[in-house]
Amino acid sequence: MSTDSTTFAFVCVQNAGRSQMSTAFAERERERRDLEDSVEILTGGTHPAEHVHEEVVDVMGEEGFDLSERTPQEVSTAELESCDVVATMGCSTLELDAESVDIRDWALEDPDGQDMDQIREIRDDIEQRVVALFDEFHSDD
Repeated sequence: MSTDSTTFAFVCVQNAGRSQMSTAFAERERERRDLEDSVEILTGGTHPAEHVHEEVVDVMGEEGFDLSERTPQEVSTAELESCDVVATMGCSTLELDAESVDIRDWALEDPDGQDMDQIREIRDDIEQRVVALFDEFHSDD
């Protein structure tokens, strides 16, 4: 890479569950690794919901994250094409043309309407994937 900056995007249709959890874990990982100056995090949806799913707010609260004030956002193709990695959650309707973007479909179950134990499993899976992504791009030298 010609730059020391990396941009990760976490995207799904509603930007109300999986991508919000991914973003929260990525923000924590960025801070833990002291990468605030070199990692950008983008999140959004192709058809954003009105608010983050209540059950997602609850299970993330168990891990010390407050997502209650977050609002799902729309994300543009142009924004995504400027990213290094775009992680889709398994529900994406994205069609990106940029060959320079590493698109990864994490194929995660939708937490909406699931019981709390299933949502915790999805959350823990997301956390592991985010940590692995940071390990891949920003491992300790």
